[in-house]
Amino acid sequence: MARARSPASLWIKEIAYQGNIAADRLRSLIERIERLEEERKALGSDIKDIYAEAKSAGFDVAVLRQLIRIRKQEPADVEEQETLLDVYRRALGM
Repeated sequence: MARARSPASLWIKEIAYQGNIAADRLRSLIERIERLEEERKALGSDIKDIYAEAKSAGFDVAVLRQLIRIRKQEPADVEEQETLLDVYRRALGM
């Protein structure tokens, strides 16, 4: 005859099982993040190389960065900023 398990031992077994699943899920998430971090590092290096190439071709890297920042914005926001910049320049006599 099989020995009956106590509710406490069943509960401990269930927690251990869930712990293994949680550990596997955690490990999977961490490994995915680590892979993406490595990809980001490689992309950052590639971007740095492109800026160096642009600089060696005579382009102003600061202006390139500014252009990239502007291109990420909505056209209406860019227009508003340019209008305000123009107003401020005129106010300062520039």
